[in-house]
Amino acid sequence: MVCRSPFGRRRRRRRRPPGSANAFSVKAMAPRLQLEKAAWRWAETVRPEEVSQEHIETAYRIWLEPCIRGVCRRNCRGNPNCLVGIGEHVWLGEIDENSFHNIDDPNCERRKKNSFVGLTNLGATCYVNTFLQVWFLNLELRQALYLCPSTCSDYTMGDGVRGGKDYEPQTICEHLQYLFALLQNSNRRYIDPSGFVKALGLDTGQQQDAQEFSKLFMSLLEDTLSKQKNPDVRNIVQQQFCGEYAYVTVCNQCGRESKLLSKFYELELNIQGHKQLTDCISEFLKEEKLEGDNRYFCENCQSKQNATRKIRLLSLPCTLNLQLMRFVFDRQTGHKKKLNAYIGFSESLDMEPYVEHKGGSFVYELSAVLIHRGVSAYSGHYIAHVKDPQSGEWYKFNDEDIEKMEGKKLQLGIEEDLEPSKSQTRKPKCGKGTHCSRNAYMLVYRLQTREKNHTMVQVPAFLQELVDRDNLKFEEWCVEMAEMRRQSVDKGKAKHEEVKELYQRLPAGAEPYEFVSLEWLQKWLDESTPTKPIDNHACLCSHAKLHPDKIPIMKRISEYAADIFYSRYGGGPRLTVKALCKDCVVERCRVLRLKNQLNEDYKTVNNLLKAAMKGDDGFWVGKSSLRSWRQLALEQLDEQDGEAEQSNGKINGTPFNKDESKEEKKEEEDELNFNEDILCPHGGLSISENERRLVSQEAWNKLRQYFPKAPEFPSYKECCSQCKILEREGEENEALHKMIANEQKTSLPNLFQDKNRPCLSNWPEDTDCLYIVSHFFLDEWRKFVRKPTRSTPVSSIGNAALLCPHGGLMFTFPSLTKEDSKLCQPLERREGGWPTAAHNNIALIWPSEWQMIQKLFVVDKVIKITRIAVGDAGPSEVQYISEPKLCPDCREGLLCQQQRDLREYTQATIYVHKVVDNKKVMKDSAPELNVSSSETEEDKEETKPDGEKDPDFNQSNGGTKRQKTSQQGYVAYQKQVIRRSTRHRKVRGEKALLVSANQTLKELKIQIMHAFSVAPFDQNLSIDGKILNDDCATLGTLGVIPESVILLKADEPIADYAAMDDVMQVCMPEEGFKGTGLLGH
Repeated sequence: MVCRSPFGRRRRRRRRPPGSANAFSVKAMAPRLQLEKAAWRWAETVRPEEVSQEHIETAYRIWLEPCIRGVCRRNCRGNPNCLVGIGEHVWLGEIDENSFHNIDDPNCERRKKNSFVGLTNLGATCYVNTFLQVWFLNLELRQALYLCPSTCSDYTMGDGVRGGKDYEPQTICEHLQYLFALLQNSNRRYIDPSGFVKALGLDTGQQQDAQEFSKLFMSLLEDTLSKQKNPDVRNIVQQQFCGEYAYVTVCNQCGRESKLLSKFYELELNIQGHKQLTDCISEFLKEEKLEGDNRYFCENCQSKQNATRKIRLLSLPCTLNLQLMRFVFDRQTGHKKKLNAYIGFSESLDMEPYVEHKGGSFVYELSAVLIHRGVSAYSGHYIAHVKDPQSGEWYKFNDEDIEKMEGKKLQLGIEEDLEPSKSQTRKPKCGKGTHCSRNAYMLVYRLQTREKNHTMVQVPAFLQELVDRDNLKFEEWCVEMAEMRRQSVDKGKAKHEEVKELYQRLPAGAEPYEFVSLEWLQKWLDESTPTKPIDNHACLCSHAKLHPDKIPIMKRISEYAADIFYSRYGGGPRLTVKALCKDCVVERCRVLRLKNQLNEDYKTVNNLLKAAMKGDDGFWVGKSSLRSWRQLALEQLDEQDGEAEQSNGKINGTPFNKDESKEEKKEEEDELNFNEDILCPHGGLSISENERRLVSQEAWNKLRQYFPKAPEFPSYKECCSQCKILEREGEENEALHKMIANEQKTSLPNLFQDKNRPCLSNWPEDTDCLYIVSHFFLDEWRKFVRKPTRSTPVSSIGNAALLCPHGGLMFTFPSLTKEDSKLCQPLERREGGWPTAAHNNIALIWPSEWQMIQKLFVVDKVIKITRIAVGDAGPSEVQYISEPKLCPDCREGLLCQQQRDLREYTQATIYVHKVVDNKKVMKDSAPELNVSSSETEEDKEETKPDGEKDPDFNQSNGGTKRQKTSQQGYVAYQKQVIRRSTRHRKVRGEKALLVSANQTLKELKIQIMHAFSVAPFDQNLSIDGKILNDDCATLGTLGVIPESVILLKADEPIADYAAMDDVMQVCMPEEGFKGTGLLGH
């Protein structure tokens, strides 16, 4: 029978094995699991020893029908003959050359004819770019800068620019010269102003006030040019931008005029309450009355008189800069805001009505409009609309992008619609020659002249040489990029031809075939990644052949295509028809048959277990294993599938997680296998008869089919002899422990029951010395006495842990009787230093008890306190001597460490309590508010009232029980260096925050702002009555320690937290241009 393949090639259909035709009556889009079942359905009727080559080919799905393009939309993972949807659609058919590369056309970076050059935005430097373009199009300023002498002429030679050395401008003027020369004659679409920005010391990541930048830079430029000899260069800033006005004050009594002359470089116009530019100018010049407390002292009258004050414009510059004050300080919020009101202005501005001396022409025409996009004063974007003084064309300068306006008209409409305005004010209608803007913040007007400006500014020869060199570099870059594009296109075309040829020959049909991983084929068809050598190691089984479970990630291809792949890309091993693994198929067949047989065998074994045993012959099986043997058998049968998922580590360079496999392997080792629950540690039969039972020979044979490696224990097998000896020794030890515990309990009854304990704060009259042991020793000893069979006897009291490395005592007598005793806990010695707190409190021992302790335990160090009367004085004149003596150095080191631990912490919890209506927090509602303080340890010793008992040393003669400490509390105490006496309980109006000692108060205020919706400038914080107001100080230096409670009082509630969009900027004080070159002059 002959049929035609989907790719037009004739192939002869091979005869399928019996029963396999029905097995593959599955459509091309059959689910993966359905194909999996169909591939192994024959195993139900074929025993492992009967597996033939035809069964093997069926398991490897050799004869599944290939899918057809158009019918199958995605790749069938379960069908190795499906070669659809692996990425071939990208290559079949005609392909655009541009798809073969990701390199933009270098000509797109070339300057357009009759256009200007843009400037790169270095992050937040758009405000700088707008002014550079405005100043560049001031031809007089550009010409003057070109005339300024420069060290650049030393860099050039008579025959051109020095080779091998890049030009670096040294001064601001040189930077501006070079930048203007590039803007004028560069072949690039945009240039990089980083040299100029770096020379000014500006932060490229922080947006600054554009108006302030303009003022400061003009001042810097004027100061720099004032040193030039050429008057055209020295006076250019004043000639172009400087005007003069006078503050005129007129006395109403005598009419005397007082004038104060002042120069200006721009007029700062208030726009609040105004709609037209002329109204803003009129307000700037309006008369102000000086009356009442604001009266003027007239020198002619020699007294304070009512007066009027106004500004008179005396002279105007050629270039008139009008600053619209859009960014103002809001006293209610404490930060800047932007005024988004519309202001109307005309393209022609007659300033004659505003000038004192009327002679001459004062008609100005609009030459630039600087725009700020955005509703916030702390964010947004700056662009500039500038008029070309030579052609009269309007251009929009937006960093790298420059757009020419149509019809020589200024078009601001689109700029006003980019950001939604907070006010719903409609844009007013504008007549011909007028414009309205809510984003314009600076208007530049040029004095109108009768003659058109035909000034041609020529770039000096030394600058032109630098520009030519930069243009040469650009052209070389363009050639290099074009060559890279051409190489990518050539490579793509070759790959296209290769794919078109090989994909048609990829299906194997009945001819010789090989297997290649689907992942490699997809990467071969992926144009974005280079094709790597073929790596089939991850698909191999333990017999170094193709694992049948890897078929879902493999594809069967023709030997012809495989030969080409390996010759071009290399790799291996090659998986031909000989790579089909019969051993794996036979094993899988056995496993599948056992799975099918498991339910039947489970019933058989259950019936055999219920039946009475004939004789004593049988096998020992663990009861736990018998209860779960079916589940264990299923897991063991599925184990092979799990191993196949992770076999050989990686597929074509993609490794699996080794750490995960190690963890899984460790978990498997921890789990007991079948019948290992009766295996003793020595590998023999466990001595516990309650955990096992005897099963018949028949039942054991059934179980052995599933667990051939399980430990086997016939009924005549003896229990482990070593375990019997250990059991016997354990019984003897238990009896010994009980006897020891009973003897110690009888010898020290009061110490065990915590009765009749001595107390240092109220020294017993019937003794002059007391002994000290650690409470950790007492806890361990009492634990043993209560449960001697479950605990180990305590042999030593371990008093060495209470002493410093020099063998001295760490505590003073007052510290043992007061609050210091809780901080100076029994100690654990640090390596090479003094001890650190590690255990619970010390305990006091009577002399009679100490004598018994010396008999029962090993005493490494004796610690005792002796009371000695001084002279014939009364009972209050006594002296307390410790043995061993106090070590002053280590004592001081301990106190310093405690204070350091209180000041050095990370991710600790503090509590912020908001005080409402000036009400103080009641002590009964928050008893732990003052559990932490910044007092030193010695201060606590002095301020604590006499007679107040330490809760951890509450050991009175009256037999009051000491407060018990749980083992859980002990573990928690071990983890923290400083012990807290009680746990803080949150009260109403309080929130917990995680802080660190090196965190500043300003950062804490920001956390509080998010937690309580209170702005930082409205927060009044205090701790223990101390006001916290140093925002730059760290919490550690302010005395804020873990578990502290900080009181928060807000000046006024903030209802609308969402309205605080700029509060984060306020939290970080504006530095402005501090530290930059603009303030250096």
